[in-house]
This record gives sequence, C-alpha cells and structure tokens, in this order.
Amino acid sequence: MRETLESHFHNWFGVVFFIVVYSVVLFFIPFYKKMDKKPVGTYIAFVLAFAIEMHGIPFSMYVISWIIGKNLPNGVLWGHTLFDSVGYLGMYINYTCAIIALILILNGWYNIYKKYWSKKEGEGILVTTGIYRYIRHPQYTGLMLLSFGMLAEWVTIPLLILFPVIIILYVRLAKREERDMVDQFGADYEAYRKRTKMFIPFIV
Repeated sequence: MRETLESHFHNWFGVVFFIVVYSVVLFFIPFYKKMDKKPVGTYIAFVLAFAIEMHGIPFSMYVISWIIGKNLPNGVLWGHTLFDSVGYLGMYINYTCAIIALILILNGWYNIYKKYWSKKEGEGILVTTGIYRYIRHPQYTGLMLLSFGMLAEWVTIPLLILFPVIIILYVRLAKREERDMVDQFGADYEAYRKRTKMFIPFIV
C-alpha cells in the first residue's frame, strides 16, 4: 500500500494532465462580463490544489504532520478520502460526478451557443430547452459537481477551504446574471424562473 501511495506523488505529468483535463471545461462556460473572474480563478486554484496534492507533493500531510508531530492515517487529508473506511469509493464518486458534470456543461453550452449567442434579429433568445428545461444554471452546477468529485476522491486542506468559496461565488454570480436576464427578458424570464430550479432539478 505504501508503494502505491508513493507512486501517486512526484508525478508531474499527472499534475499537468489533471490540470488540463479539469480546466478545459472552462472553454464551454460563457464568460459573463467581468464578474466571473473570481469564480473562475477560485475554480482554477481548486484544480491546481487537487492535482498538486494528489500527484505532486502532499502539502496537507506535511503541514499537519509538522503541527501534531505524527503522520495522519491514509485518507485523512491525504490519500484517497477515508480510504481505510470506504476504499476507492471516493474515486468512483468523482468519476460519476465528472460524467454528470460534463453532460450538464456541454448540454448547456450547446443550447446557449446555438440559441442565445446566435442572436435573432439582433437580440438574444431566452433559452428554455434542453437541460434549461430543468435548471437555470447547468454549467455552474457542472463546475460545482466537478469540484465536489475532486473533494470526494482526495480531500485536502486547500480543497476544504476552497469548496465553500466556489459555491458562494457561483451562487452570487448566478443571481447577478438573473438580474440582467430580468432586465433583458422581463416577464418571460420571471415566468421561467418560477417554473424551474436554479441548480438541482426539483430541489433548489
């Protein structure tokens, strides 16, 4: 087991690979004015922390070990999350979250790109088809799911700190966007908002 864990670290190709894989989805997220710089920056920081601590150097383990004077068990702020209790369950949760997140992000991008961005008679069209029939911000839900999946697989101190920040920033961004949508589409958007949930179908 120790050899397996050690093989995770100092794998800088793995660090770069995961940074690229988890960051490429940002190309399918509409850049909303200048207001999403902080959310995007926080998400990138989250990805960097995940990739470096999982495949580069386990900073959280070193810091905690230095503070308390002994090594933490595998799966507690280093290694696969709660490995001694649940094994690789966190990894499978991450895979599941990633698949769902990609579906949400790509479906959202396709509908926005084909309908809103294409512009009809110089004005954007309110998109209520595809995944937008069920939630108003599928791409932000996707980013939050990706973040949760990483946390479930390899929880560390930076991820625990950054995850609630990501949630707060994207919720605030979504609310700002919706105020602009009300200004642009008026009663049509208000009606759409009443019949659909913000991030999770039928829940919230």
